[in-house]
Amino acid sequence: MALSNNDIFKKLRVAHKLRDDDIVKICSLVDFSVSKSELGAIFRHESHPKYVECGDQFLRNFLNGLVIHMRGPMPEKKPKAPSKPKRPKSQDNK
Repeated sequence: MALSNNDIFKKLRVAHKLRDDDIVKICSLVDFSVSKSELGAIFRHESHPKYVECGDQFLRNFLNGLVIHMRGPMPEKKPKAPSKPKRPKSQDNK
């Protein structure tokens, strides 16, 4: 029995005690807009006429936003200083 994206999304929502407003804010962290009505359609039962499958892109964006929400934004990387080229070892030992 494989879990669908909807099942994974529902389990994450319950595990993190997220409300629709929280999910909308989390998705906005990665510039992904979603409405509460779209969320309602994803969280419906499969037999409901207005049920919508959660796509890979939707789940991926939510997970990326959740990482930012939980950890905070990634710090900017400082450019590395150019390193000096290594000299080959002299082979004067004969």
